[in-house]
Amino acid sequence: MKRRAYGAVVAVAALLASAACSASHTDDSATQAGARQRTVRPVEGCGAKSWTDPANLSPTRAPARCDSGAPAPKPLPKTRKLTIATGTLSAEYVAPLEVALDKGEFKKEGLDVTLKVLPTPDALPLLAKGDIDALWAAPEAAVMNGIRGGFDIKWVAGNFSPAAGSKSGLWVRLKKGESAASVPMAGRTLGTMIGKGSVIAYPMQKALASHGGGLDRIQYRQLGSADVLTALRNGGVDSAWLLDPVWRNVDGKPGYAFLGGQPQGEPLGGMLYGRSLLNGDVDAGVALLRAYIRTVNTYFASDYKADAAFVTYLAKLLKTDGTILKSTPSLRMDWEIRAGTTTRLQSAYAAQGAVQGGDPLPEAKTVDRSLYEEAVGHTP
Repeated sequence: MKRRAYGAVVAVAALLASAACSASHTDDSATQAGARQRTVRPVEGCGAKSWTDPANLSPTRAPARCDSGAPAPKPLPKTRKLTIATGTLSAEYVAPLEVALDKGEFKKEGLDVTLKVLPTPDALPLLAKGDIDALWAAPEAAVMNGIRGGFDIKWVAGNFSPAAGSKSGLWVRLKKGESAASVPMAGRTLGTMIGKGSVIAYPMQKALASHGGGLDRIQYRQLGSADVLTALRNGGVDSAWLLDPVWRNVDGKPGYAFLGGQPQGEPLGGMLYGRSLLNGDVDAGVALLRAYIRTVNTYFASDYKADAAFVTYLAKLLKTDGTILKSTPSLRMDWEIRAGTTTRLQSAYAAQGAVQGGDPLPEAKTVDRSLYEEAVGHTP
């Protein structure tokens, strides 16, 4: 199973590299030069709180916010059709996109948006070739390998970080005599839906470091989403990465311990753009982020689960059980990207052997904050 997970990363990287060779794209310096030449004007309703210093890694950092309804739409002169791929339409972190579509926020920008369900390994080659315009996912190992192969793909906006009360993350089944403070993880098996090369490698690396383990000292078992919890419960695996709200099934029960999850205040995924929105139609790229940011400010600015009517609406939109949706804290929706995140991710991928050799890619090759900064009117 370990070899299969690693092989998937390598296969996707090969497809990306192939697509990169055939795609016409500008080099990184040209892309940055184009971004610098764009005129960024102040945006009404988006003041000082609409941007935070990327170097601020405090877990208590308040995410950037504009007023409700801001930034206001700036319709494109001609309707632009865009396709955004996402691995699922039922997960809570996809809610801002679905609400934006349902409430007409994309349409207000002159965008005809289609959300297409595609697993990330299938979507990445299409993004590389320009067959889709954006991907709502994460800068995983396959993305880093594709960029290293020469393709212009950038992480352009964040998605969320967990609330303080969330225990989405690494859970272990305790053996006799063990406690949460003394769990030796070296040699144990881990059940995960993604396997090697996922962004969870970064928070897992931090959690394992304090328990005598390491990303290269555990055994990976790639399982279906419905099988992860079952395997942990019946002893099929020693540990598992449990998402919201699955961890509720073991929280507080004897024999289980939570070792750590995604860092608070640091999004690990969000919107990825390929050449069509990075270089071909930057106006549409900014418009898409403007609609997304406006949706966050209008509907997800704070504890959105405190509004019972909105939770009912959201559950129907996501086609999920409202009781389950209410059982976990609201996500901290956050469109910004923290400094150094892709460097830390690459370090974790390297520890797993999931990225190609060489020094980590610099942030200038992996991240572009200029589009969301333009959307809120921030000038560096």
